Amino acid sequence: MSKLWMKIKQLKVLRSLSVRIFCIIMIVSTIPGWIMHYGIMERYMDNAINVRVNEVQTQVKILADHLITYNYLLDKDNGNEVVNAELSQLSNLYDGRVLIIDSDFEIIKDTYGISEGKMLISENVVKCFKGQGAGSRVIENYIEITVPLEGKVASQEEKKVVGVMQASVSMDTIMASYEYLESRAVIIQLLIIVITFGIALFLSRFLLKPFDKITEAINEVKSGFTDEEIHVTDYLETEEIGDAFNQLLGRMKVLDDSRQEFVSNVSHELKTPLTSMKVLADSLLAQEDVPAELYREFLTDIADEIDRENKIITDLLALVKMTRTSADMNVEPMDINAILELILKRLGPIAARANVKLVFESRRKVSAVIDEVKMTLAFSNLVENAIKYNVDGGWVKVILDADHQYFTVEISDSGIGIPQEEIEHIYERFYRVDKSHSREIGGTGLGLAITRNAVLMHRGTVTVTSEEGKGTTFTVKIPLTYIG
Repeated sequence: MSKLWMKIKQLKVLRSLSVRIFCIIMIVSTIPGWIMHYGIMERYMDNAINVRVNEVQTQVKILADHLITYNYLLDKDNGNEVVNAELSQLSNLYDGRVLIIDSDFEIIKDTYGISEGKMLISENVVKCFKGQGAGSRVIENYIEITVPLEGKVASQEEKKVVGVMQASVSMDTIMASYEYLESRAVIIQLLIIVITFGIALFLSRFLLKPFDKITEAINEVKSGFTDEEIHVTDYLETEEIGDAFNQLLGRMKVLDDSRQEFVSNVSHELKTPLTSMKVLADSLLAQEDVPAELYREFLTDIADEIDRENKIITDLLALVKMTRTSADMNVEPMDINAILELILKRLGPIAARANVKLVFESRRKVSAVIDEVKMTLAFSNLVENAIKYNVDGGWVKVILDADHQYFTVEISDSGIGIPQEEIEHIYERFYRVDKSHSREIGGTGLGLAITRNAVLMHRGTVTVTSEEGKGTTFTVKIPLTYIG
């Protein structure tokens, strides 16, 4: 059964919103109608039977009084013709049968004339003799009504049940009326189903037209026929879907522009060293009897350009790794204090050559779950940039702190600073603030992009404050526990 249900759920047509709306409208419209239909018909039947029972009981009680008045049970010859005529009239009127039963449970009168002299003991007859009053029940297509015959016994003043009248009334007229109403109700119900089917079919298509518009518009964009935004405001839901798609489309355009710019920048950055090497090599080839000193000078320049090309390629590979998913993260608990001390030790010679003082301030011991390689690269880039873009005799300070959730690394310097209009661009690939001295300073313009991606992969943040001519401060905030 469960496998069958799974197969039904996998049917594509049943997953259609249009089909589901159609089914819901049909169910909501038809099921209550059928319930009401059967409820009304059953109510009609109960009411019809109750009305017939009350009507017959009234007639039977009148006849019961006549039977007692004429002493029908005691003197069968006294007034029998009158009473018998009334009994036959009642039997013919309701197409039924009337039985008169005495206190010995003997049938003394049967309008059918086939059971006189026989015994009749039934539940309702016994109840009548016990003084529990009249009763009725439905047997197949007949209503059986039992009424006690109460009269005075000669030796007693109180009335006593001296016999029972049982009338069986045909339900043919009730059933005929019921079947007539039932047929008319079924016809009306079928008409309602047909009308509901048409309405459900129309609404299931009409209500989903805005979604078809969205699908068509998205297919137009996917096929490349247009790049215009989608605006379907028929429903709040379609408007929200359109807005979400427009934001996605805008994001895709930004990414596409960024990709094109990145390819252009990479091409330029890789082409520049190759051009320099080409010029140097052509210069050597164009001259004859070139001195060995000139060869050495040109080859040294070519080696420098090769190193620069290699550094660009290395940083590009690192950036590609930083943009992958968290599945590439190799996290483990690490001593952040030791990592920062090692970074400053490695960069010490560079700082010494630039006459920049390195200061490390640890406000507490910090252990966090991180990817050591990625975070080391990120902190190294920030400290190295602080050294390169500093002034002669300047300083770089690294401060480590933590709370119960995050640790922070603040890297500040006394360097040249960053203009306010440049701050929003510093994380762009190949972007350099000081373009005029970028060649002398070195680097590829990828360091801050690598740093930012490494921090984001750790679910952290990196912020910057800077004042031109006074220095810059980068603040990195990383969770102590990695959440992938």
